Formats: sequence, structure tokens, C-alpha cells
Amino acid sequence: MSANLVELVQNAGIVGAGGAGFPTQVKLNCKVDTVVVNGAECEPLLRVDQQLMALEAVKMLTALQAVMDHTQAKEGIIGLKKKYTPAIEALNKELPAFPKIRMHLLKNFYPAGDEQVLVYETTGRIVPEAGIPLNVNTLVINVETLLNIYDIMVDNKPVTDTYLTLTGEVKNKLTTKVPLGITVREALELAGGTTITDFVVINGGPMMGKIVDLESTITKTTKGLIVLAKDHPLIISKTKSIKETMKMAGMACMQCNYCTELCPRYALGHNLEPHKLMRIAAYGSTCDTSTQATNAFLCCECGLCQYACVMDLQPWKFNTMLKRELGSKGIKNPHHNAPTSAVPFREGKQFNVYRLVSRLGLTKYDLPAPMVETDKTFTKVNLLLSQHIGAPAVAVVNVGDHVERGQLIGDIPEGKLSSKVFASISGRISAADSEKITIES
Repeated sequence: MSANLVELVQNAGIVGAGGAGFPTQVKLNCKVDTVVVNGAECEPLLRVDQQLMALEAVKMLTALQAVMDHTQAKEGIIGLKKKYTPAIEALNKELPAFPKIRMHLLKNFYPAGDEQVLVYETTGRIVPEAGIPLNVNTLVINVETLLNIYDIMVDNKPVTDTYLTLTGEVKNKLTTKVPLGITVREALELAGGTTITDFVVINGGPMMGKIVDLESTITKTTKGLIVLAKDHPLIISKTKSIKETMKMAGMACMQCNYCTELCPRYALGHNLEPHKLMRIAAYGSTCDTSTQATNAFLCCECGLCQYACVMDLQPWKFNTMLKRELGSKGIKNPHHNAPTSAVPFREGKQFNVYRLVSRLGLTKYDLPAPMVETDKTFTKVNLLLSQHIGAPAVAVVNVGDHVERGQLIGDIPEGKLSSKVFASISGRISAADSEKITIES
């Protein structure tokens, strides 16, 4: 089975179930000595991975062992927070059957799930600037991604669903599995609808998630939907323009360097100092020839710098803009330093999640969202041909075709980094173009 794992994964349309959705078959096409499972559940309020580890420990461990065998890894490490007691108990019960796999318990800090932070926490290795975990002989894989690998290995089931947490101003906070391609509105109905009328929805976590329309669709990387009032401080923060961000930098940044001290990438020894980049925003000059605008490429956009700032400034948003502007001019990330040690007292500067939740104004929503099965039948889905990093899939069906759940409807373009797309419900193709395929039962 191991010899065919890359082909199986590619044919199943498996991508990273969190983050940008990197096609998993590319990750597996390598040799490493360590596979790290990202079970940290980085973002506040989300409850998917911790519950999947508790409920599907055997399946996850079986898939992890297959990945280790295929990549010739000598060790598998499950990185999860020590507060995930049900998951720890379930894994401890099954781990004796998997002697090459161990758990690494993490403190409750943000962003523990950033893959470079996780690699350092679990292995002590520092990923180079502009690098990826493979540069330090490590492969990082998500919990749900492993369960998708198990599904194709054992049941020949491709990716047609995803798990997500529904929380915030909803009647019933819960975590559930839904077909890909349903709308955000339909997903929220599974939680009994919203408790307020004037609201917005964040797709993802409160820190890195994006505000989305109710008619937008659920994709392979959707891990949560958070409903908040339009005037909630977090929403006001997310909708603040880059122009206002730069204006505030000039008015209020006092170069205290708190943003730098708490930056998780700076703490790993990377040459990223957000407070110096804020000088560009404020004065159009670095005031320091050792600081370059291209250092912004090292920012992972976790947003923690904003909540380290006593003035509530947004260095991460400015860095995002800088990366976009530099990229549009053909300027690429020039930074490839390989730090050999983290900064002193790094552990003492980790930002506690409970404190972060309080700063975000989300304490009232930091409640259990138990895993439940829903018996809702969906009659229409819009399946995006691009749900991940890389080129969009190419439609292999036409309007009027009838398809069955699990049938291939979008294939990988030859020679491209991409993933396949499958029907998440049975029905007729009612519309198809270069961006999406609509199925109606």
C-alpha cells in the first residue's frame, strides 16, 4: 500500500485541511526522518482537530504510520496541547500498537499550530527563512488530512466533505461534517441559525480568518465559521483599511518593539522585526540601513503583533501589503538565512490563548462546540475548481451530466500543482465554468 500512497492521495483530491491547502501528494513525494502531526488547533474557538483525535485515534494513527512508512520516517510526533485531555487519553490507549509514534504536549499559546513553531517545539529544529519543514527533514501534516488518507486507503473514499466548527452568535455551538460546496448560510442553519440579525461571518479562526459572504461556499480548507456582530471590535479591526493602518503607524507607533519581542518568527531567530518595518509605514524610510522592506516576506501573518501592541497597531496588515506590492513588481523573497538557535527567553514570551481570547473580546464564545452528526440533506452545491494552493482543476463534466457522490468532476491539469475535485452530492450538473461546477439533486 505504501508504494502507491502518493497516487492514492493524488487521486483522492487530498490537500492540507487547514491553512492554504497544499496538495498532499507533493508533500508525500519525499523522504524525511520525522513526521509531525499538527494537532495544536492553532486558532481560538475552533474545535475540529482536538475532537477528531479523540474520536478517530486509531484511524489517524494508522494513516500516520502509512505516511511514515512511505517517507521512511523513523519517528512520528503528534503535537497537541496538554489541555486536550480526551484526545490525549484516546491516543495513549492506542499508541502501544504504534511504537514509532509519540505525543508532544504543548502549552496553551498562540500560534502553537504555525508549522515552523510546531517543528521547533516538537523537534528542536529551526526551519530556515523562506523555507519549509522539509528543509529540516521534517514533514508536517494535519489531523483531518490524515483521516482523509485513511478514507482513501481503507474505504476508497475521496474528499467530498470537511469538518468545521460553528460558533459565535449561533444558537447551538457545534462541530460537524458537511459536504463541500454548500453555502455558509446553509452551514449556519445546522447550528440553528444566528442569534442576532446584524452580523458578519469569519471563515476560519478569529486571527487569520477572513470575512465572507453568506452565499460563499465551504471548501476543503474551511475549519470554522464564527458569527459576530458587525460592530464587534474584531470585525472593526479586520475591516480597517491599510491607509488607516499606515496613518495610525505614523501617529502612534512609539517603537517600543513589543511586536517584535512577541513575533513567533523573530523568536525562532528569523530576521523579522515588525517594529522596524513600521518605520516604513510611518516615515517612508527604514531609518536603519540594516532593515529592508523585503523582510516582510518572513511574516506568517498570524496577527499576534497587533495584540502585543499597546496602541493596537497592525504590523501584520502592513507586512501583507508590502509582500503584495513587492510581488507585483517581480521582487521575490531574498531571505534564506538558517538560524541555529532561537532567541533567549523565547518560552517566556509565548502569548497565552486565554489572554488572547480576552483581548479579542471573545471570552463569551469560548465554549465547547461538541461533535454532532447532522441528517440534513443538501440538494445543491457549488464546487470550486480551485480550493487550494496551485492551479485550479479542470472540469471533466458537462452541463446536463448526471454524477454520483464521489465521482470525479474536476481533474488535475497536466504538470500542474493542483488537486482533484469530486461530487459531494449525487445529481445533475446544472452549471459549469472555469471556476465552479454546480450540482443539483
